[in-house]
Amino acid sequence: MTATAAEDPAAERRLGFPVLVLASAQLVISLDYSIVYVALPDIGAGLGFSDHDLQWVVSAYVVTTGGFLLLGGRAADLLGRRRMFVLATAVYALASLVGGLAQSPWVLLAVRAAQGVGGSLLFPATLSLINTTYAEGPVRNRALALWGAAGAGGLCFGSLLGGVLVHGYGWPSVFLVNVPIALALAVLGRVLFAADPPRDRTRRFDVAGALTATAGLTLLVLLLVYAPAAGWTRPAALAAGTAGVLCLAAFCVIEARARDPLMPVRLLRHRGLVAAVAVAALFSATFSSLPYFLTLYFQSVRGYDAFVTGLCFLVPAVVVAAGTQVGARAVALLGMRRLLAGGLALGAAGALSLVPGVAANGSYPALLPGIVLMGVGQGAVWTAVWIAAASGVPPGDQGIASGIASTALQVGGAVGLALLVAAASGIGQESSVPTLVDGVRTALLLISAALTLGSLAALAIRRGATA
Repeated sequence: MTATAAEDPAAERRLGFPVLVLASAQLVISLDYSIVYVALPDIGAGLGFSDHDLQWVVSAYVVTTGGFLLLGGRAADLLGRRRMFVLATAVYALASLVGGLAQSPWVLLAVRAAQGVGGSLLFPATLSLINTTYAEGPVRNRALALWGAAGAGGLCFGSLLGGVLVHGYGWPSVFLVNVPIALALAVLGRVLFAADPPRDRTRRFDVAGALTATAGLTLLVLLLVYAPAAGWTRPAALAAGTAGVLCLAAFCVIEARARDPLMPVRLLRHRGLVAAVAVAALFSATFSSLPYFLTLYFQSVRGYDAFVTGLCFLVPAVVVAAGTQVGARAVALLGMRRLLAGGLALGAAGALSLVPGVAANGSYPALLPGIVLMGVGQGAVWTAVWIAAASGVPPGDQGIASGIASTALQVGGAVGLALLVAAASGIGQESSVPTLVDGVRTALLLISAALTLGSLAALAIRRGATA
């Protein structure tokens, strides 16, 4: 299969199943971010994690994913999209198998880091395969909507699936479930996608840029995850921050002089990509932080077990998936600028609507209006971000463009969650009920305020920026 949708009118029909494979790969990435949330208490008890170290089961994944995304994006462009897709899914399968068999905390943390590296290779490869297979316009938008439904829905569905698996089979199942899925994706990717063309020897892989960007971003995300709980003035935090800044400064110098830079400056002329980067960071800082606070509320305030907590995320998963489909259709009717503004405004209204429902004796139905508004807004914005990031970018730069936008997504999430947890007075599993309720409400109010500002900023974007 070598023809693209742009070259073959029948390609849209023929590529129906491959886009389901790409959406499934995105679902795996999103699930791995959230599936462990409800399993954390069982993981801590089963492997003997201390309360302080348990957060790294989530953080190890976030740190390595955020640090390696630029490298993964450029690798897809230069080394081959299909090749990186197959390699990344194989990494996922192996890491997940080791995770399910882990007997010590440090082995599990290494597994989560390896899954993060797999995600950083898989995400840009998957997105660039969509963007180079489907012609820009309605066809690509529909493909991105399906892919987006899997990604955005997976952030919520992961909690549901995690609850079901932990309740029925124990915490190792949240890792072992990935093994057959990832192996199947590797095989299907090899069979379904066109072979990568011979490498263009005139384009060099920017090794120095890749090393400094990866090191700098990894240290930055590490700092943002570690410092809020441990303290910003701790020697480890200061060392990570200083080293990260130096690495990123070196990266800027290298990129200015490189003949074929890792992150071409010319991409910054694509206003849609720049807007997508900003919205992706805001999206992750707000929408993607919500499951953390809702999980705390359900388990530590309402006293739900992992299974019931997972069921609570069924409605958000369905609504978010529906929102991605609304987003794909609304682009043509409203334009990107209005769609982004409207989606962010819906999210702001939803977060505000959740505040009165968060109470020590609150009920789940009281949360549903806010959950529905948040879900529709989240789904619409998620789809719009990736349409904007891909629009007008040449095929040879699709991998790095998706890497740039997804790096903003990861760094924005780390920054947002760190700030929200700090503003919520460092709430955690062992906080008192009144402290948890006040903290979750504070986080929701801040999320609403940030999304409101983002909506106003989207309206202020010049029409040419996002079409």
